[in-house]
Amino acid sequence: MAEERESMSPTKIGFGILWPACWTSIVVKAIFAVLLLTMGLVHFEGRFGLAVIMLFLSPVTVFAIPIIMAVFGTHFGEGIGLEILFWLSIPVDIWALGLVARTFFLERLRKEPPDGLGLAIWWRSALIGAFFVPILWGIVSFVTDNAITASHTMAEMESLRHITDTGLPVAERIGLELTIWGSISSAVLAVLSVIGVSILGQIIRRMAEESMMAPENYQGLITRWDLMRVPADQGLLLTSLVGVGVVCSLMFWTILPVTTPHPHECCKKPEVEVGPVFKPIQSLNGTAQRVASLTAQVDALEQQKSDAKGQKTKGKAKTGSRTAGDSPAKVKP
Repeated sequence: MAEERESMSPTKIGFGILWPACWTSIVVKAIFAVLLLTMGLVHFEGRFGLAVIMLFLSPVTVFAIPIIMAVFGTHFGEGIGLEILFWLSIPVDIWALGLVARTFFLERLRKEPPDGLGLAIWWRSALIGAFFVPILWGIVSFVTDNAITASHTMAEMESLRHITDTGLPVAERIGLELTIWGSISSAVLAVLSVIGVSILGQIIRRMAEESMMAPENYQGLITRWDLMRVPADQGLLLTSLVGVGVVCSLMFWTILPVTTPHPHECCKKPEVEVGPVFKPIQSLNGTAQRVASLTAQVDALEQQKSDAKGQKTKGKAKTGSRTAGDSPAKVKP
């Protein structure tokens, strides 16, 4: 067991502390993010939505975000809420790193966690992130752009033209190109992320080497783990959590109706007048009346037509009778 602790790799130590700390702090960070979004102080861009979430999870990006925005001209969102959000995340990250690191030191390394362990790990991780994350961002962006260009070039090669132009539909061609450059970018991102976590794990391992061994046996360590999770004043903690939850809920529902987003003036849809309420019985009665009126009109037209035809027939008959009467008189011996 002691040999396993001494041979624990820096990558394993880094992941063992950084990964649980990210998901421990995101619960509190999400409350701040929702309130700031409700107030309208921050507007995340959809293109970088996933990047914002991943950077927001990690405590190593508090100083890396301004550097990325200044060097690469990348804007993750608009509004002062983004700066407020990262400043509010600092005490949350310190608390989460301290909680996770104390548990990791006792459980996995059997070391006595020193005082201020959370703050010590936080400023070291923030300093590493301020240098390493912008480098990672630049390398991954460069590799992604070149991989996209290379995937398009491969698709236009003469040897693959008969596949991509005739045998492969457009959707499958897009999927193939996305798989090509996405795999390359993901592999580079994974390798660089492991390197960064290993650097942080190496620093934490040096801190553990300088710490004293835990004096308790295994049973005593279990007792300490349990007591670390039990607050000294449970009633005060429960009351504080309930009070904070009630205050945040009241703030959310108080601000939300006022700051509900509305479409911009240039994008407003034309106002549509509300039509009258459809009444089926009245509609059927009106239709029946119209049908009856049209039927009467048709009957009247047919009657007029028949009368005109009758008058025309009578006129022809009278003309014929007159012609027959005049003919004997005109013919004389």
